Amino acid sequence: MAAEDQPDPDAPAGGSDVSAQLFGTWSVAEIEYGDPSTERYINVTPVAHTAGRHASKQFQKSQISIVERFINRLMQTEENTGKKQQTLNLVRDAFDIIHDRTEENPVQVLVSAVENAAPREETVRLKYGGISVPKAVDVAPQRRVDQALKFIADGVQSNSFKTSTPAEEAIASQLIGAADYDVQTYAISQKEEKERVAAAAR
Repeated sequence: MAAEDQPDPDAPAGGSDVSAQLFGTWSVAEIEYGDPSTERYINVTPVAHTAGRHASKQFQKSQISIVERFINRLMQTEENTGKKQQTLNLVRDAFDIIHDRTEENPVQVLVSAVENAAPREETVRLKYGGISVPKAVDVAPQRRVDQALKFIADGVQSNSFKTSTPAEEAIASQLIGAADYDVQTYAISQKEEKERVAAAAR
């Protein structure tokens, strides 16, 4: 292979080739965003495993694909820590289930689910003379995405751990429910609860 044909090792994780497909199947070229505030923090690339290139820089996580961030979040449980390949295969299978059920691009469903599950308000504790008082605050866009991924991953674990529901089915159900803003879905119910508590603390 000629030197000019070799890939640049310092190129961005996602590259610039939007014609490439995630898992060799799903296009990431025409993803639509419904929330302008989180759009810059929901990056979509055809790369689902960057081998931790983002780990050495603060906030670099927002530059990698939202699919890989979701996979990483699913691994953050006691039983699945570090099982990246297994989790990646589960998400690949879940995407097939999502497409069969909705006839939509599962990457678009994931983006919509993250946007819908991202809380807009939360509470902090302020101390006035030794008294702790809850105060409602707006949530930063990057934290909104982090919280949405956490809620969805927690919902997947609660639906699949020690139950008869396969993990890929749980992933598909949580993403479809969140994308449709179904309040019965764990992620949406958690978001609504956070915003309800914040509204009471205004």
